[in-house]
Amino acid sequence: MLCHVIPPSSGYTKASNNVVRERRLNSDAKILLLYVQGLPESATGCPLGELAHELGMKGHAYQKAKKQLVAQGFVHEWSGQGAGGRWYTEQLFTNTPLTEAEARTVRATLTTAPASSTPPPPSSPPLPPPPPPTVPIPIVGEPTPRTAGGYQPVEDNREKTNTHPPSEAEAAQAAVEVAEPQPPAPSSASPSSNPAQLARAEQILLSLRHTRRELHLGVREARALAVEAVKWLERGLGEADLRQALLAERPEGGVRCAVGFLRYRLAQKCPVLPQTPPTPPTPPAPPITAPPPVRELIACDGYGDEHLFRPLGDETSCPECRRATAYENWLQDTDTHHFPEGTPWRERFATVRAAEGLPTTATPGA
Repeated sequence: MLCHVIPPSSGYTKASNNVVRERRLNSDAKILLLYVQGLPESATGCPLGELAHELGMKGHAYQKAKKQLVAQGFVHEWSGQGAGGRWYTEQLFTNTPLTEAEARTVRATLTTAPASSTPPPPSSPPLPPPPPPTVPIPIVGEPTPRTAGGYQPVEDNREKTNTHPPSEAEAAQAAVEVAEPQPPAPSSASPSSNPAQLARAEQILLSLRHTRRELHLGVREARALAVEAVKWLERGLGEADLRQALLAERPEGGVRCAVGFLRYRLAQKCPVLPQTPPTPPTPPAPPITAPPPVRELIACDGYGDEHLFRPLGDETSCPECRRATAYENWLQDTDTHHFPEGTPWRERFATVRAAEGLPTTATPGA
């Protein structure tokens, strides 16, 4: 690169290489530094913000340039409070970077005492010190303790147009209305509704959003509609019938209000309560008869040892003896032979053949 530079003889500012080649300063910071460096001594009383405004640097550009100059040590600031209570800010601007200690040393050499405010230009006269604060004089008398009580509220009769007392008929009717208790408001829920049925109807209403998103209900809304939906379940309809009635025949324009739509469906399509047939009259209970008198014990006339039994009728033998007698009669009627226990079968066979007139032994040659 060829460079042909003719330095002017007057009216110029020298820029050091450490400022021009500093990469941590942008162009606005460098221009502001060179601009302030070339100002005369009479302009040192103005703050850095006014000088940047004269240069055409505003807003974010000035704040960014000042932040870079402070970070690199070209600008230092100190804030304090003067004797009159006024706050001031001192700014030290240098064309060479200084540390905090070096900047304080330069500040001490430039100022013999801390300024109470921003130093005015040399041409302006010094400002007089502010007057000391004075005690304000009360406008009305001396302070007195607070008085409480003695205030009586004034009754406002502007809205009362009738000043006459009520008639006797009106007073009697008002007394009757006060004496008669007001009937309780009808409850929306049926007193006979089962809590389990109400919970079941509420779950059905909450599950409609899974089929159609526009029928999304809150818990309170579903709980209020469950009072109407439980009537369907109490009249014998199942969950499938209730869902079909609420989801069928979707409106053409869609559902704007899920609560109003479901309440209308539940009220309009609710089935008629089936009429139960009249229950037949209960037959009268049979008269209670007194139990037969308990008979006394008597002696059994059967065989065996003497024993007693309590008869139910006119019988003279106990049930065991009657069964034994009946068994013997059955053996005689059927020609059945009774053999003692342990009799061999050959003897039983011979006894039966002899009773029937048959030969006991087989004939030869037969």
